[in-house]
Amino acid sequence: MSESPDPRPPSARAASAVPYASYLRVYEPLAAFPEPERTHWADYARRGSGATAQDELRRALVDLVRVPVVGVPAHESADAFTAEVDGVLLVCPWRTRLRGWLALQELSSEFPPSVLDAVLPAVTRRRAAEEYEAWRGRNPDARPWIRTGVWQVPLRWFVLVADEEREYVPGERLRYRTPMVQARRRLARALRTLREAEGYGMLVEGLVEVGSWLEEFHPRSMVELDYGGLPHALSADGLAADHSAADLAAGIAALRAGDMDGAAQTYAVLAERWRAVRERLFAN
Repeated sequence: MSESPDPRPPSARAASAVPYASYLRVYEPLAAFPEPERTHWADYARRGSGATAQDELRRALVDLVRVPVVGVPAHESADAFTAEVDGVLLVCPWRTRLRGWLALQELSSEFPPSVLDAVLPAVTRRRAAEEYEAWRGRNPDARPWIRTGVWQVPLRWFVLVADEEREYVPGERLRYRTPMVQARRRLARALRTLREAEGYGMLVEGLVEVGSWLEEFHPRSMVELDYGGLPHALSADGLAADHSAADLAAGIAALRAGDMDGAAQTYAVLAERWRAVRERLFAN
């Protein structure tokens, strides 16, 4: 497996590794893209563009400091993350504009208008919503290749990966990568177990939604769970000891074996671990 490296030293990467968000990405094989997009990505990879997560972040921050503020980019990004697995080029388009529209919808459902007005004027939000509706009418099947979790890794994401796929480089990254077929198989098996148990309704609901999203992609895709900027906000000891995918798998295995108490205890410890991380969002 190969990918475009980040040429900066670790200290420089750490200094700019914000926001403290995690990412769930899907990399599709080049054959999954229609023309002319397929040719665009082939040329993009051939040029060795090598855009990184920090490049994506810096470009997004530029929009946030413009006057007037740009809530959603005016044009869709022509960049992507790329990886090569067994000689096959895999592409994960940024789709920054689409993700901006979706993020704005989430904000509108989570915060009152008075708070949103302080960040983004109502007229800007309204214009963005109108543009999204018009665009959606022309692109009804569009979906993002990237999902984001702020100050957390959503627990449902860990169902898709296994501990042996964990890649931890202290001071730089913590991520998992797995074939799409494995991610779908693990999700389906977990759902069968969780649906037969009591008290896991929210996890089941989240997994169903993630599963529907994954079904939209090519079966030979790769799924990546990336801790993103979180390794630069959490302690090295805590990250080294963090095997959340293994812990969730152990809890589901306990459920499957009928050990309800053991499963509940494992899940409670895991949930508390990530609740403590999420609460940092409100620290000053």
